[in-house]
Amino acid sequence: MKWTIYSKDQCPYCDQAKFALRDEPNVEVKNISEDQSYLTELMELNPAARTMPQIFKDGVLVGGYDQLQFLLSSQGRDVL
Repeated sequence: MKWTIYSKDQCPYCDQAKFALRDEPNVEVKNISEDQSYLTELMELNPAARTMPQIFKDGVLVGGYDQLQFLLSSQGRDVL
């Protein structure tokens, strides 16, 4: 299972998403503030993205932090 988090600087929800997935073995964080090519990549994957973070699980859009929190809690996992 691979997680991808599109993130940006000074984003509390991005930080919370990274913290929620801290124990997952395969998490890639792509910070659009550090590399603009990640924003281009994200817009190709999800043209409707307007907020951060944008989280993908095995290439499928989960959504933002609220959707991640719902997904993890529905699996009986602790979130923040």
